[in-house]
Amino acid sequence: MQYQAPQDFLKDKVILVTGAGDGLGQAAAKAYAAHGATVVLLGRTIPKLEKTYDAIVEAGGPEPALYPLNLEGATPKDYEQLAETLNEQFGGLHGLLHSAAILGTTSPIQQHDIDTWYKVMQVNLNAPFVMTRALLPLMRNTAGSSIVFTTDDKSRAYWGAYGISKDALTSFMKILADELDTENNAVRVNAINPGAVRTQMRVRAFPGEDPNTLPLPDDVMATYLYLMSEDCTGTGQTLLAQEDSNK
Repeated sequence: MQYQAPQDFLKDKVILVTGAGDGLGQAAAKAYAAHGATVVLLGRTIPKLEKTYDAIVEAGGPEPALYPLNLEGATPKDYEQLAETLNEQFGGLHGLLHSAAILGTTSPIQQHDIDTWYKVMQVNLNAPFVMTRALLPLMRNTAGSSIVFTTDDKSRAYWGAYGISKDALTSFMKILADELDTENNAVRVNAINPGAVRTQMRVRAFPGEDPNTLPLPDDVMATYLYLMSEDCTGTGQTLLAQEDSNK
């Protein structure tokens, strides 16, 4: 997508980004801040979140907020506390980007480690569900809010829990979008497939691939910006961030 985002179109907007410590989450957080948003940086590793924080501040963006949270061990109460904190500090939430994910292991289902399966499902599927459920009341009260899930097309052999979790996330997005589309000032709900991007997860998944042949996370941010903009009026859709996204 060759979307040209207007400068400061996210001014006075609050956007929560999960997995904001590196990769696509970090790039999206910086992109949103560069266009005026106050970004809530959520992740499990404080030094990584601080690195994103420093990059945003050094670039002249609005001061972001740090919210350390380990999605693997988070409880429903933790997400309720997150919603309460956002309401107290900002009074609303205009955007939610679910970018955090883990790969687990690629293996045949017959040999798939059960504990790894549970861990991947907890981070990639259960956490987005419980977090979204907790934050929906806040977003319903914020005009023009947008939820964006990060999906992937890995419905093929050996992708195990990761591939299944991403397919399930796409179904979750469609169901939620359909439910909310009947409301006035509905929360927009969409998904993005970033495709093959130069991230640490990609390196682990494809160790024989030359990462220098892939775009950097910063290079695929146009679609991330579009889905948070008022130019995006659709809901229930999955957009590709680049051509050959399913490579």
